[in-house]
Amino acid sequence: MAFLGDLLTTVADRGRALIGFERTGSGRRRPLADLCEDLLSGRGEASGMALAQAVLDEWDRLDAEGRLGFFRLLLTHFGPDHERLAAALEAYREDGDAGPLHLASEPRRQELFRRLNLAPGGTRVLVRMRESLFTAMKEEPALAAVDADFRHLFASWFNRGFLVLRRIDWRTPANVLEKIIRYEAVHAIADWDDLRRRLEPGDRRCFAFFHPQLIDDPLIFVEVALTREIPGRIDDLLSDERAVLPATSATTAVFYSISNCQEGLRGISFGNFLIKQVAEDLKRELPGLDVFVTLSPVPGFARWLGRALDEPGAIGLSEEEAALLRLPQVEVAALDEAGRARRDKLLGHAMADYMLRARSPAGRIVDPVARFHLGNGARLERINVGGNLSPRGLREAHGVMVNYRYELADIEANHEAFASRDIVVASSAVKKLLRPPAG
Repeated sequence: MAFLGDLLTTVADRGRALIGFERTGSGRRRPLADLCEDLLSGRGEASGMALAQAVLDEWDRLDAEGRLGFFRLLLTHFGPDHERLAAALEAYREDGDAGPLHLASEPRRQELFRRLNLAPGGTRVLVRMRESLFTAMKEEPALAAVDADFRHLFASWFNRGFLVLRRIDWRTPANVLEKIIRYEAVHAIADWDDLRRRLEPGDRRCFAFFHPQLIDDPLIFVEVALTREIPGRIDDLLSDERAVLPATSATTAVFYSISNCQEGLRGISFGNFLIKQVAEDLKRELPGLDVFVTLSPVPGFARWLGRALDEPGAIGLSEEEAALLRLPQVEVAALDEAGRARRDKLLGHAMADYMLRARSPAGRIVDPVARFHLGNGARLERINVGGNLSPRGLREAHGVMVNYRYELADIEANHEAFASRDIVVASSAVKKLLRPPAG
């Protein structure tokens, strides 16, 4: 890969000479819009790579306001060619040939992105460019049309056929391990010793997807604990005092952290492929594994519950029960054993309601992690009150975690039930926690 990168850089440098660019020297700079138009004009391969590099170099120099201006330019000047589209539409009306109409309807910026990708390291820069676009879209929602083109192309460029699954262990190069520490989004890795505890023991695994154009930068990774039972507390998995289990004795693989690493690839799904591929690889390595579950956060629960408690009786709670759930954490800690047990039971009921009944205005399951796993064909297996008592776990979900179970024989049926009929497949233990509907 390093040789190929050096070769492409050499070709681009020679192309710059062909079209009059120099990396240093005269310092002549052309407007970014002109460079983009030249890139779309159809020059040769070497000069095209040089122009692509020149556009990306100019992009790197832009400040936030300049980047907003560039995105506006993409929106207004690099959409579909209206004259070409009109001609194609007229031809379609005459002869019914949809081919030219399809080509003419494509925004010019899609081809611009493809040609920018010719530059050495172009893929990496385009991913970063989309990160900046997310910020710009907050100011100008109309730029969502530009994002739709990024998403369309990235879905092809980063499809499963191009991804490489690699195991991450303590022997993985340090530059990759450093990114695992930085990108961990569920349970923060404190330092290198903490990372070592997650990678080196025989009952721990970590896997990541890589792309050939981002070979040393993971796209997504999953941390796995090998156990004999389904866990209910994250501390049982992460404690540095736990006993290490021989991998061959494990019966359960627990996916306890899944982290997306590239913000610019938001909305491009890798996780469903990752979980299924890792499950298959682990089963081949360790035939004794027969249970595949997650220990997952519920990041939207506390926010939802706060709103629900403002509506008396909304989830079947008495005012006294609602007051118990409203208690700040410092007062929860002061409760006696019976008070804490009662509150924990109420949290279990509320979590079941959140998971099985709560819907967004669009009719979707509210929790994003639930949508991910249920959409992948998992079953909601268990609700674990007190599963994560870290400050973040208490803030986001009052300490509650859940297990999703992946039964390989049921994945397709569960996915179909969720995707087509919005049915949450859940165990009987979870369903028993539901109270009768309010009212």
